[in-house]
Amino acid sequence: MQVCDTAAVQTSRPKLAVVGHVEWVTFARVDHIPSVGEIVHAEEPFEEPAGGGGVAAVQLARLAGEAVLVTALGEDEHGRRSVERLRELGVEVWAARRPQPTRTATTLVDRNRERTITTFGERLEPVLADAYIPWGELAQMDAVYFTAGDAAAMQAARSAGVLVSSPRALHALGRGIPLDALVLSADDAEEREEATRAEEDAKLVVFTDGGHGGSYRGRDGKSGTWPAASLLGEPRDSYGCGDSFAAGLTYGLGIGLATPDALALAARCGAVCLTGRGPYEHQLNAADLEPAHGE
Repeated sequence: MQVCDTAAVQTSRPKLAVVGHVEWVTFARVDHIPSVGEIVHAEEPFEEPAGGGGVAAVQLARLAGEAVLVTALGEDEHGRRSVERLRELGVEVWAARRPQPTRTATTLVDRNRERTITTFGERLEPVLADAYIPWGELAQMDAVYFTAGDAAAMQAARSAGVLVSSPRALHALGRGIPLDALVLSADDAEEREEATRAEEDAKLVVFTDGGHGGSYRGRDGKSGTWPAASLLGEPRDSYGCGDSFAAGLTYGLGIGLATPDALALAARCGAVCLTGRGPYEHQLNAADLEPAHGE
């Protein structure tokens, strides 16, 4: 069985989508991450559908009023609950079903607000062979953010006005598909290694550096930096900040902002997410954009 959640969502511009993965995540707080053989007590546990695809889709929905998530989920309770919860958060889910279980994860946030993630199971990714998914409709999107899928799925996403990718899209990168932007963490050695396969395909390569802002370089030779956005509250949880940033960049480029303005908006998205518990308690929304660029 396959599911395409087409619950009524108000039609608005821009049209935005994410092609990517979802994980059912248990979040909890700990004083510190346990060392070998140590037992620590976790507090304030809660669960959400998250992962790069889910977090980015919710952020886009909050900025634009709606967003589509193209994904793959298991034929299980976690898959069903993921669709229901993402719909509550304003996301229209086009989900191919798999016999494998929906991937799960545990995220522990320590007293320094840093998160450590343990995943369980295979990451399920949408592929172009998922005929139930209306891949042709991605051509109507102003922008797409890509976190997981095969090369053919990325080619379908390329039909959108703007295509932004994560370096974690392992099965799609390095195939010569043009990217408007590739977004990665400057201090993540794994992401930097994975990004080397796709940097030549990207018009813009963006390196995030948390509280230090970040830097970028363009194929046209232009480069620059941006400062971290001011926090409007105490930092609480870094989970989802990177994907909220990438979603903000996708939104900004999709509506035609210049690179520095799109990066400033993205930085605000990451900073707001940092002040919430989990990825969805605090995310930048459409009302917050008015003082930023007069929308």
